[in-house]
Amino acid sequence: MGPTFFGWARMGSMGSDGSRSGWKRIRTGREGAGSACDRRAIIGAMTEATGATDPHPLTGTGFISPVPPGIGWPGDPADTTTPVAHSADGVARLARSATDIPALDARVSVCRACPRLVAWRERVATIGRRASFAHEPYWGRPVPSIGPADARIYVVGLAPAANGANRTGRMFTGDRSGDWLWAAFHRAGMATRDTSRHAGDGQAPIGLRMGAAVRCAPPANKPTTAEKAACLPWIARELALMPQVRVLVALGGIAWDTALRVVRQAGWSAPRPKPRFGHGAEAVLARPDGDEATLLGSYHPSQQNTFTGRLTADMLDDVLARAAELAGRRVHGVSSIST
Repeated sequence: MGPTFFGWARMGSMGSDGSRSGWKRIRTGREGAGSACDRRAIIGAMTEATGATDPHPLTGTGFISPVPPGIGWPGDPADTTTPVAHSADGVARLARSATDIPALDARVSVCRACPRLVAWRERVATIGRRASFAHEPYWGRPVPSIGPADARIYVVGLAPAANGANRTGRMFTGDRSGDWLWAAFHRAGMATRDTSRHAGDGQAPIGLRMGAAVRCAPPANKPTTAEKAACLPWIARELALMPQVRVLVALGGIAWDTALRVVRQAGWSAPRPKPRFGHGAEAVLARPDGDEATLLGSYHPSQQNTFTGRLTADMLDDVLARAAELAGRRVHGVSSIST
């Protein structure tokens, strides 16, 4: 029996049409369960929809929600053999033993270490969908980073949006914040497209990689201190596997604080006392090999910031231009992020 996802366990192969043949309902344990009421509601909703799937907006393939690994979701890095973390200690162990970025991404995408986050992301994916996406499948799993493993710029976000990346399975994809960010990446020559709607749409970062402080959508967009700490080893290991990174861009104060904790955990040196976050703030870091890197701060492209004018397109463009300048100058001696 493979991994379980809110009462479903993989017993064999899924049908070519994405139906639930090959899956068996099992009793869920405490892991990933929210309140008994929530759990009964989710299981009841899935029971009422027995045999039903929702078509992926691009491929048309039917998927159950949340999407189990290894059944054909575009860009899914995991399969049924991917090891699953069930605790903070498990995260630390599996992150530490990941030998490359693809293996790390796969392990991130099936993590079940934080019961509250597992319960919330899967509740949204089943009975909590936004009405406009009610007939789409929801990823409902942790969202791995996106971008080339040899990127020199690493962007740190906060956490997936419940009806954004938690639905699409790709960072900053499917919500207003993502619309802003990908458009800015494209203007800076850091993305192949100016929009990011669904996994499989051809969007890809250029010269940068993007992750998040927390990989699961949190209730009210507020992960707890324990949840942020549990998730930290994933991004710390990621940076350890990316020795060419020279610029970190933190989207918001939480991402700024996370970046400083992460680099220290990854063996980097960071200024003390802790540098203050602000839009355009810079902090010089030192990698274990002695090379310098720079942490840049940017206001998060949330609607609260973009609708009020606290963050404008020009402001975001300036931060990305500075990131490109730093990455290019320190790697090639020119202001370029080309690879």
